[in-house]
Amino acid sequence: MRAIEITKPGEPDVLQLCERPLPVLKSGEVLIKVHAAGINRPDVFQRLGKYPVPPGASDLPGLEVAGEIVDGDLGDSGFAKGDLVCALVQGGGYAEYCAAPLEQCLPVPEGLTPLEAATLPETYFTVWSNVFDRARLSEGESLLVQGGSSGIGVTATQVASALGHRVFITAGSEDKCRAVEALGAERGINYRDEDFVAVVKELTDGRGVDVILDMVAGDYVAREIDCLADDGRLVVIALLGGAQANLDMNHVLRRRLTITGSTLRPRPVAFKAAIARQLREQVWPLFAQKKIKPVIHHVFPLAEAAAAHTMMESSAHVGKIVLQVLAD
Repeated sequence: MRAIEITKPGEPDVLQLCERPLPVLKSGEVLIKVHAAGINRPDVFQRLGKYPVPPGASDLPGLEVAGEIVDGDLGDSGFAKGDLVCALVQGGGYAEYCAAPLEQCLPVPEGLTPLEAATLPETYFTVWSNVFDRARLSEGESLLVQGGSSGIGVTATQVASALGHRVFITAGSEDKCRAVEALGAERGINYRDEDFVAVVKELTDGRGVDVILDMVAGDYVAREIDCLADDGRLVVIALLGGAQANLDMNHVLRRRLTITGSTLRPRPVAFKAAIARQLREQVWPLFAQKKIKPVIHHVFPLAEAAAAHTMMESSAHVGKIVLQVLAD
């Protein structure tokens, strides 16, 4: 099969087209003929040598795919060979075939193509796990999403808005703010020109938000604590602004705040399977109801993975960047 490998840690041009054997399936896995694969920020970190591959996972990049099940023991899963699915994987997505745990497969949502479905697993698993499971965003509560124009950002915005929550986001331009407002955000905050703490306080009559989804960390954390409501929860999922933060812990104690975080890739199949079940039950119907939709910024052919990474690193995109492997 054709695949994209990381020849050595470095710039996007280290991503090279190669020939690899088809994956050998492990117990509980299925083989997917890949139509498309999503590009995600962890792929960039892996390419740079900053995101180690979990033991036993493919060294090929790519954490989400969509395509056709062509092999594997399907048991009583309800899936059959030939079904179109999308799947969260630990690696190997940038290829014509990919092994995926059966329990991490979801049907392509009604009305979507496999190309569109390839943009879903990584961001939807991540958002559901962190915003709704870990941070417990509940009825009547509000959410602030840092990096609202990213794949994670547009996913969190749409899902939380569709489920009835007030959503505020930050982004780096007025165009990006308006684009995410069109997806359900009540207010986009241009972090280059506005203080998100002041804006959030004004929009919530001084109360603050209940949950913050943060991909920045660093010196953002202290400011985020200032715009959390009492009993608020901050969940950190990336460290684009740095791993160190200087905090006044008095706020945490007096206002009963929670600071938490997680990474998804190393978690066991059983953990991700539980998320898949919740997504299928509570989120997948929202696609058929036209309450949420995939947001694709650009599609590249598999051989142009380097160009896709260059675009990802430019942060010029709104939504997802996709590698098309097989025409729908």
